[in-house]
Amino acid sequence: MATNTAWRLPSAGAGISALKKVPEAIPSPQPHQYLVRIRAVSLNFRDLAILGGATYGMPVKQDVVLGSDLAGDIVEAGKSATKYAVGDRVTAIHIPEYYYRLPDNPTSLGGPIDGTLQEYCVFDEMSLVRAPAYLTYEELCCFAVAGVTAWNALLGGGTPLRPGQTALFQGTGGVSVFGLQIAHAAGARTIITSSSDDKLELAKKLGATFLINYKKTPDWDKEVKRLTNSVGAHHVIDNVGVSEIERCFGAVTRGGTISNVGFLGGTEAPKTINTPLLALWSGSQMRGIFLGSRQHLEELLDFADVHQIHPYIHKVFEFDQLPEALEYFKSGQSFGKIVVRVGLASEK
Repeated sequence: MATNTAWRLPSAGAGISALKKVPEAIPSPQPHQYLVRIRAVSLNFRDLAILGGATYGMPVKQDVVLGSDLAGDIVEAGKSATKYAVGDRVTAIHIPEYYYRLPDNPTSLGGPIDGTLQEYCVFDEMSLVRAPAYLTYEELCCFAVAGVTAWNALLGGGTPLRPGQTALFQGTGGVSVFGLQIAHAAGARTIITSSSDDKLELAKKLGATFLINYKKTPDWDKEVKRLTNSVGAHHVIDNVGVSEIERCFGAVTRGGTISNVGFLGGTEAPKTINTPLLALWSGSQMRGIFLGSRQHLEELLDFADVHQIHPYIHKVFEFDQLPEALEYFKSGQSFGKIVVRVGLASEK
């Protein structure tokens, strides 16, 4: 009898060593749901945060299945589900109720509810999105979190990025690298920062216009202004947070946009920063990017299909290797995305 194998974490903060792979019954879809055979999942910083106990107020259920995104196949339809057919290749939005407008009390995969690091999972009809034919499973699973976050920041609201403008990305993680690819395809100039010259060279191959090693150039905000003839970046994608926010304001152009997408630098400021005055003085706007909606994911997949964007995947691990994959991800060696294969992911 077929079973659903899932990786479960007993509690937030229990650490990678506490993950257990357990056999379970395959769930059955309700009338407006589909059962999906998961083929690939990409890792995100959120997974490491939960493993380390840094939930920042986000509820995490006991014995949670981690994993925020997926690629897979529909294997069974609920009796009232008509949008997709068995065999369709799909991905799913990270926040199940986020269709167009962020819900007041959003849930999310791999935290308040079980996530995608399992072989089978049921999804509501409106949570799923059909995959473009050109993507592999490994590539498709990178879109719903990293890709949608970057898309929302650049083109999903506020003042959208325009061709000929400049977009700045901090670091070479999944959101920054995906954002670089989107901005390059959209006709923008791009600046990316890293402490690794090797990673910067990879970014150059993906279309980065300018490269900044922030270890060699600590005043990287001034370097951004120099590279742009004192104009600055029209869009700054900030995934470091409060420890570098002052430099983000130093790098943004007058009337530009700083999109806050993460807090890799922690949540405590090294000194008092008058953020309202910085925003006022620069005339810039700050947007908090809480992933994105089903609409954002559909727009991104359409855009990616036209431009044939292939997410950069640094390394692929097998399902049994999840602890090793998380340890590798935690080491900070990766450029772009780390993917866990949950089945025959090498097949399109």
